[in-house]
Amino acid sequence: MDAIMQKYEQLGELLHSLKRVVVAFSGGVDSSFLLKASLEFLGKDAVLAVTADSETYPERERDEAIQLARELGAHHRVIQTSELNIPGYAENPTNRCFFCKQELFSHLIPIAKQDGYEHVVFGAIADDLGEHRPGLRAAREGGVRAPLMEVGLKKTEIRYLSNKFGLSTWDKPSFACLSSRIPYGQVITLEKLSMIDKAEAFLMKLGFRQVRVRQHEGKLARIEVPPAQLSDLVAVADLVVEKLKEIGYTYVSIDLQGYRSGSLNEAL
Repeated sequence: MDAIMQKYEQLGELLHSLKRVVVAFSGGVDSSFLLKASLEFLGKDAVLAVTADSETYPERERDEAIQLARELGAHHRVIQTSELNIPGYAENPTNRCFFCKQELFSHLIPIAKQDGYEHVVFGAIADDLGEHRPGLRAAREGGVRAPLMEVGLKKTEIRYLSNKFGLSTWDKPSFACLSSRIPYGQVITLEKLSMIDKAEAFLMKLGFRQVRVRQHEGKLARIEVPPAQLSDLVAVADLVVEKLKEIGYTYVSIDLQGYRSGSLNEAL
């Protein structure tokens, strides 16, 4: 694990060079680790965590972010954003994430300037370089830094370090905004986002920590859980179908390939 600690030391050197930072903080694995490291290397008064609360971000995630920031002793601010009001976003183009990150950074950059922070940083990681991540272009255009990516830290390494340093998020399931559950080209609406949020919250209460409810046309729900839990999902299928139809879905299906990050990108 010496190579991982070497990357962590490089992260410290990079953060020291940035001096004072605003951290885009969602409460996920990567942004939580970035916040922890920023506090460790720069000190509390040189770091501000900012969480964007919007219709694409479940309340449970926001509440967890608030709690975690409190536990870490970070200065923390929650701001309101609305992706659905961004021209072109609701039409759900393949570069949707560009609009989302551009909107986020358009709020964070002024906060940094007004409050005397020198840089805005976010939790992109080395793994993101090989995936469809339009948000990275928004970061480059806005001069927003990605320290974890810059030192080559990968998800497995971040989980290892998070566990080593006692972060409760070390084994937290991966999460992406609710809009990522709707296929590109299909319009994103508040009703759809609400249905997805309620369906996923129900499945989480049943014990499925890593879950996605992909919503297709005709109010079809395609549920993804890890392959090892497919049989568990089948065992409660009647209960799940009843609840999701109550939420508003007409059809409820199980994806036999199981959960995989960004499965809707397979159609690109």
